[in-house]
Amino acid sequence: MVFLLGLMFEITAKASIIFVTLQYNVTLPATEEQATESASLYYYGIKDLATVFFYMLVAIIIHAIIQEYVLDKINRRMHFSKTKHSKFNESGQLSAFYLFACVWGTFILISENYISDPTILWRAYPHNLMTFQMKFFYISQLAYWLHAFPELYFQKTKKEDIPRQLVYIGLYLFHIAGAYLLNLNHLGLVLLVLHYFVEFLFHISRLFYFSDEKYQKGFSLWAVLFVLGRLLTLILSVLTVGFGLARAENQKLDFSTGNFNVLAVRIAVLASICITQAFMMWKFINFQLRRWREHSTFQAPVVKKKPTVTKGRSSRKGTENGVNGTVTSNGADSPRNRKEKSS
Repeated sequence: MVFLLGLMFEITAKASIIFVTLQYNVTLPATEEQATESASLYYYGIKDLATVFFYMLVAIIIHAIIQEYVLDKINRRMHFSKTKHSKFNESGQLSAFYLFACVWGTFILISENYISDPTILWRAYPHNLMTFQMKFFYISQLAYWLHAFPELYFQKTKKEDIPRQLVYIGLYLFHIAGAYLLNLNHLGLVLLVLHYFVEFLFHISRLFYFSDEKYQKGFSLWAVLFVLGRLLTLILSVLTVGFGLARAENQKLDFSTGNFNVLAVRIAVLASICITQAFMMWKFINFQLRRWREHSTFQAPVVKKKPTVTKGRSSRKGTENGVNGTVTSNGADSPRNRKEKSS
């Protein structure tokens, strides 16, 4: 990876800029509110693929550093089994990424007044011009989830785990790229921060669980926030796409301005979000049922069957003939011995 990065910088400076820096910037003149500074905004284009590729290589290097200097050292001390070893590595990598992305996304939300003014999610659509940190955030997200494909080979993922990994990597790329290309980056940022926070809580709870299996409080809190997160995702999506964009004046498909506010696109966006949330809830319910089943099985007391003693002649024969009605050789010979003595 370092060799590839060095090779890229050996190319002409003009070509290397396409990989390293963000492309398609537009400088807007200063207004009355910002009389001293001019704003520099960005839109997307085909050259963004080169930038995503470069930062995908950076993500692979960072992944290897975290694995080598943090997770592998912990694994050597804890002596995990092979199954726990792979799950610990997965949760360790994802918890670091989710924490970083969640903090970064929250900073963007605060700096651009998304929290104080929620109408910015649909007002003045299309949001085809982005600030530097907004575009760099989306480039980084696409680069990270694209780097997860070669990591399946580098981490020697088991064949039975590969389909599950491919499904959730594909879902992330589909929704992030969809929000980026359809100029729904405001809504996408809010939903990503909300989702990343819930996922970070799950993976950090799993890390604590691997260190101490008695730790269960984090999973209980995650279960509540997971359901609330799915509910908030649906509410914000319907409020933005179903009501905010549906009442906008400009509802004509225009590729030049990046306006995709038409009925068919709105239905497709809401359908994809609702189907994904339903799929996640189905997986969540199955996960909870499996945990409750294992928990009840583990705590169920083992009932020992006591031998029942019946009254009468049959009980005496049972005790004489052995344990639980099984006949022994000594017990079978004893009645004949008594008869010979009496005669």
